[in-house]
Amino acid sequence: MQRTFLAFQHNAKLHSLQAVVQAVKPFASLEEANRGLFKGASEEDHVVVTDQTIFHPQGGGQPSDVGVIKADSGANFHVSAVRINAITEGEVLHLGRFSDASTHFTPGETVTQTIDSEKRTLYSRYHTAGHVLGGAVRHLLEKEVPGFDELKASHFPDSASCEFQGLIEGKWKDAIQARVDEYINKDMPVEIDFWDEDDFKANGLERLMPDRKAMGMADDEKFRVVKIIGCEAYPCGGTHVDSTQLCGKTNVKKISRSKGISRVSYTLP
Repeated sequence: MQRTFLAFQHNAKLHSLQAVVQAVKPFASLEEANRGLFKGASEEDHVVVTDQTIFHPQGGGQPSDVGVIKADSGANFHVSAVRINAITEGEVLHLGRFSDASTHFTPGETVTQTIDSEKRTLYSRYHTAGHVLGGAVRHLLEKEVPGFDELKASHFPDSASCEFQGLIEGKWKDAIQARVDEYINKDMPVEIDFWDEDDFKANGLERLMPDRKAMGMADDEKFRVVKIIGCEAYPCGGTHVDSTQLCGKTNVKKISRSKGISRVSYTLP
């Protein structure tokens, strides 16, 4: 199998896409490593692999898209979870169930993928808001907190937060909120670009340079970068809204600290 082309990374405004089926597998037939990717799946589920996908697989702190895949033959497949194959590099697995257990897709068949647009928009708002929060905390506290660095983030609506190296005291909460409000209200454009190592160096962002070997990328392949103009740029494979104002009011919920790491959680309306 070849790597699945991630169409959403190049045009996030597409909410429907035609693709070609490459494989259909019963969930029970998957390797143990791949079965472990899908919590709560059952023997009634199948996995569909296509040549390209509009569905964002869970990863980078963002939940997976859900939706439906339909064929002209009448087969309907309801996608409940999407993951990157744990064994075959770059292959995307769509987990779900066929509406009619007797009607499946066949390899080579052209199908239409349609995502749940409401959930995609919500996840995109949360993801962009997380980047805004990360940039706001960095600009505010990078020189104030010993050993400061950005670590990881979760953009799940029920557990959204950004983690930082260093102890951020609770007294900074109001200042962080004010800086986040400033960036949201400025309606900063959010742009997608593709960089190589020289681009990271030219922008003074060597600290963010990904390891292409660890990511299984070819020597001439470029990294996808999300730029919030006037705030920050991050290597990122997720989906985003077009400007910071589209995130909506981003509320800094609380700051918690443990073992030298600070977590700043946030919510959206």
